[in-house]
Amino acid sequence: MKVKRLALAACSALAIAAHAQAETLTIATVNNGDMIRMQKLSDAFTEQNPDIDLEWVTLEENVLRQRVTTDIATKGGQYDIMTIGTYEVPIWAKQEWLVPLDFGADYDVDDLLPAIRAGLSQDGTLYAAPFYGESSFVMYRKDLFEDAGLEMPEAPTWDFIAEAARKITDKENEIYGICLRGKAGWGENMAFLTAMANSFGARWFDMEWKPQFDQPEWKEALQFYVDLMNDAGPPGASSNGFNENLALFQTGKCGMWIDATVAASFVTNPEESQVADKVGFALAPDKGLGKRGNWLWAWSLAIPAGSQKIDAAKKFIAWATGKDYAALVADKEGWANVPPGTRTSLYENPAYQEAAPFAELTLKSIQAADPTHPTVEEVPYVGVQFVAIPEFQGIGTAVGQQFSAALAGQSTVDQALSNAQTLAEREMMKAGYTK
Repeated sequence: MKVKRLALAACSALAIAAHAQAETLTIATVNNGDMIRMQKLSDAFTEQNPDIDLEWVTLEENVLRQRVTTDIATKGGQYDIMTIGTYEVPIWAKQEWLVPLDFGADYDVDDLLPAIRAGLSQDGTLYAAPFYGESSFVMYRKDLFEDAGLEMPEAPTWDFIAEAARKITDKENEIYGICLRGKAGWGENMAFLTAMANSFGARWFDMEWKPQFDQPEWKEALQFYVDLMNDAGPPGASSNGFNENLALFQTGKCGMWIDATVAASFVTNPEESQVADKVGFALAPDKGLGKRGNWLWAWSLAIPAGSQKIDAAKKFIAWATGKDYAALVADKEGWANVPPGTRTSLYENPAYQEAAPFAELTLKSIQAADPTHPTVEEVPYVGVQFVAIPEFQGIGTAVGQQFSAALAGQSTVDQALSNAQTLAEREMMKAGYTK
């Protein structure tokens, strides 16, 4: 008995020693539902890799962007893995701030959707692996449309959306015809408004990099948005981003929501959504000018250059963005909840097609977004809902604050556009784009 106890004690000591020697990966990520699920399921990774521990830093979208940008630019070294997007990857790769990724044949990099892979590559090399990819589309309440005698087209116009939103609004019963992003931020309200403005014929800059907020297309787009939200949107909309609008839609307070395609699995999940069986989908709206108001994005995992834990970080990223993780989610949560928008094989999978009524429109929306030709008129930049230059993060957020103020009634649309034009001109001159 004494020998047995000694043997058990020795095994325990060895386990403790092994755990003490484990590498700890600090992962910065966004507080979106798919990332929360990844954390919940990450025990499967640590069980397979007992020499690696995971420490999560989960942040609201705007805060995450601030923190990881500051950390990588100053070489702070706080994070071993960063959750970043399609905007940051090519810019940071050019500055040699990211580790190139090569996971070997088993990862099947050729299975990544071409548009998503291209957005995360620089000169043909992958610098971030997509955890999920998205475009944007319309999510709507079929029951409210039926009650109002409306039928949603697969490819609606903005005029139809506005008419329908006003018709199904019932403010006395806290049902708002439409929920749209209003929270200031280059990746919050400006993601939506830039994509929307593209479809109105607006653009951020002309071919000489001159800001275009003094042009009639921006006036039409922003006035349309503010008027629509005042008439048919929820109170306090200037504080609402993706997660706030998701909560409103899931509790039955939004007749329509135009936002990321990734939200589809959450609004149709009966465990999370009170209207799960009442949701329909349509393409993002247009104005008849050849561009729809949909974007292209991927939340992705990347390794900052100079990391001391590259091998362990690559191992985790390959697991979290690979086919085995998709199978794990399908097994634990159902196929409809697998992170969407990254792999061709997912959209060819009959089980996913059957479980996800939104799959076809998601893929169609992703494939329709063209970052190299995002606007009606010619532009010198790449990016649908952002401008792929380093200065955009600051300019985009400052403009977003002006537009959020207009939505809140703190300024007029004309004042917001005038202020946006002035600050954009100043920053572009300071950065050397214009004289």
